[in-house]
Amino acid sequence: MTDPLLDLLDYRRRVNQMYQDVRSLRDRDPRAAHRLWRERRDELFRTHPQSALPPEKREAFRGLPYRDYDPAFAFTAAVRPLPRESYDVDTSTGGVIRFARFGAVDLPIGTLEVLWLDEYSGGVFLPFRDATSGKTTYGGGRYLLDTAKGADLGSSGDTLVLDFNFAYHPSCVYDPKWTCPLAPLANRLAVAVEAGELV
Repeated sequence: MTDPLLDLLDYRRRVNQMYQDVRSLRDRDPRAAHRLWRERRDELFRTHPQSALPPEKREAFRGLPYRDYDPAFAFTAAVRPLPRESYDVDTSTGGVIRFARFGAVDLPIGTLEVLWLDEYSGGVFLPFRDATSGKTTYGGGRYLLDTAKGADLGSSGDTLVLDFNFAYHPSCVYDPKWTCPLAPLANRLAVAVEAGELV
């Protein structure tokens, strides 16, 4: 048995590699990039010691449910600067995690604030809720970007790749032992984002 911290290191490396491969493929063939992302995520869920699934559920696991790729939910957007404001974001376990809002992205489906993890090393974080939340997706929202954990679809200058086909659920959906930040009020979209991972 390996050390859990070395397992976590390996998991993060694999996630980083997965997103690097997705970024290199997405511009040429977004559907193929989406298939690759799904396959690699399913493999991590099924086999990795740091899987969000409890160990007793891994053997029977047959894959996560997703919507088919829909280019209508793939965007790029410049980050519109906002005054930096730190605030606590609620978590799935009743606590809070400190983030700093530093900008917003204005999309055809609505506006979302872009957050920075206000902890050691930091990272861009973009969670959201939409009209599917609590119905076909987790009520606490999904994640689009979480660069501290390697979930990064790419950027160019102040422009982010925001492809909702790659939206995924936080780990707490699969096991309540995980503590996950929830999408804040400012990141609730009125539309149904019929893309990405389903419950």
